Amino acid sequence: MFAHDIGTTGCAMTETLCPKPSKAVAQRRRALAPEIDAAFQQFSEAVFKQGTLPRKTKQLIAVAVAHVTQCPYCIRGHTKAASQEGATPEEIMEVIWVAAEMRVGAASAHSVLALDALDEMRAGSDAPA
Repeated sequence: MFAHDIGTTGCAMTETLCPKPSKAVAQRRRALAPEIDAAFQQFSEAVFKQGTLPRKTKQLIAVAVAHVTQCPYCIRGHTKAASQEGATPEEIMEVIWVAAEMRVGAASAHSVLALDALDEMRAGSDAPA
């Protein structure tokens, strides 16, 4: 499936690979590891509360990071949270483009590793790389 084939669900994966979150799943996760779940909830609330950065800014950062980590649940949840905090669709799309640039930039920057590996191979052999 190509990006242009993704429907309005926002998830190109099948329902089996990308099930919808539910209260039942959240309750099960909590029951299986209650202390860790509670700690995570506390941590999440602390991170996203108003601080030096406004809540809207934090949610916009989360939208960008969610796109870099490619978490469909995070993308949907933080996009909605950013919107609820007052982010406009234009601001949300702009942070997505920032995230995209960072992914592309990182790939380009890491090309030095491939070039270095080729140089190492060439130095160890007379054959052209």
